[in-house]
Amino acid sequence: MARFFTRLASFSRLILFDPRGTGLSDRGSVQNGLEQGLDDVATVLDAEASVRCAHFACHLGGRVALMFAATYPERTSAVVTFGSHPAAMRDEPDYPWGATPEELERVIRAQSDPSEERIRVMFTEIAPSLATDEASGRWWARHYLASRSPREYVAYLRSLPQVDIRRVLGSIRCPVLVMHALGDRRGRIEASRYMAERIPNATLLELPGSDHLPFFEGAEAILAETQRFLTGAHPVPEENRVLATILFTDIVGSTERAAATGDEGWKALLDEHDAAARSQVESHRGRLVKTTGDGILAIFDGPARALRCAVALREEMAGLGIEIRAGVHTGEVELRGDDVGGIAVHIASRVSSNAAAGEILVSRTVTDLVTGSGMEFADRGAISSRRSGRVAAPRRPLTPFTSILG
Repeated sequence: MARFFTRLASFSRLILFDPRGTGLSDRGSVQNGLEQGLDDVATVLDAEASVRCAHFACHLGGRVALMFAATYPERTSAVVTFGSHPAAMRDEPDYPWGATPEELERVIRAQSDPSEERIRVMFTEIAPSLATDEASGRWWARHYLASRSPREYVAYLRSLPQVDIRRVLGSIRCPVLVMHALGDRRGRIEASRYMAERIPNATLLELPGSDHLPFFEGAEAILAETQRFLTGAHPVPEENRVLATILFTDIVGSTERAAATGDEGWKALLDEHDAAARSQVESHRGRLVKTTGDGILAIFDGPARALRCAVALREEMAGLGIEIRAGVHTGEVELRGDDVGGIAVHIASRVSSNAAAGEILVSRTVTDLVTGSGMEFADRGAISSRRSGRVAAPRRPLTPFTSILG
C-alpha cells in the first residue's frame, strides 16, 4: 500500500485522510455514510487549500467520490474508481447485483466477530492473490482491527442501504475512469459496467486479476492507467532492475578469530578489512553495497572485473593474515536505494556459502560471460539452489577460479 500511494504521489499532490470513525479520525456514530463522507471530503480539501482535484476511490469510496463530483463539479476535475458499485442493495430487475436484506444481515453478524481468523478469511476474498501469504494475512488482520472497532463497523454497515447513487450517475459531467478486476469475488464487475454505461464521460477498463482492492495484484497496471487518464502521459518505467555481477566474500573462521583476538583487536582487524575491500572494489569499477560483519557485498558492471577484484581481495587479505572465501554470480538485481535485492543476490550468496577456504566459486553464468578472457575454470559439478543440494567434489584447480554448473 505504501508503494501504491508513493506512486500516486509521484505524479500528483496526494491528499490522504482516514474517513470519520476509522483510523486516527474522530470516532462517533454514522448516521448517513454518504452525507458525512461528502462533508468530510470537503472539509479536508478546504483545510489543504485544494480548489479542484481528481479523486481515486475504491470499494465504497467510489460512491462518495462520484457523488462529490456530481454535487461539486467546480471542485472535481476527474474521478477514478476501482472495484466500486453504485448501490449496496439488490433492486430487481434493474440492479440484480446488490445484496439481499438477509445477505446484509449475515455480513453484519460476521463483522461482529473480531477474531483474527475471521478477518483472515475475509482477506482471502478481498485479495486472493495473497491468500497463501502468511505475512500479508497477519498484516491485514492488524490493520483491520486497528482501523475500526466491530461496533463501529456494524454501525457503518447499517447505513449502507441508505446509499444508492444510481439515479445521479447521469449528472456526473467530469471524466471518469471505471476500473474493475475481471475475477473480483467481492464486487461484481457488472456493477462497474452499469456505472460506466450511465455516466456520460465514463471509460470502462476491465483488468485481469481477482483482487477487490487495487494495492496488490496488478497494481502497476492500475497506476499506469490512472496516470495516463489524469495527466495524459504514460509513466516512464523506473530503472530499478539492472544486470550486475554480484560478489560476496566471507572471512574464514571469523568466530574463532574474534574470540582469539578479543573485541578491540577484532574491531581493528575488521576496520582494516573494510578499508582494503572498499579500495579494491572501487579500483575495479565496482560499488561496495555493504559490509556484512565479516565480509562484503559488492556489484560490478562486468564479470571479469568482479573476478579480478576477488583475486586481488584474496591476496590483500592474506597480507593482513585473513583468509576469505568468495562467490560470484551475474544476474538481474533490484535496486533498493543503496541496497540491492532479488534472486540473483540470493544465488550469489548461496555460491559464496559453498566456497571452500581460499576459494573463489562462480556460477556457470559467469564462466559463459568471460569466455575468451584468458581465465580458466575447474568444474565443481552441479549444486542445487536449495540448502539440501549436493556439491560435487572439486577437481584439482587449474586456476584460482572454480565453477558451479547449472
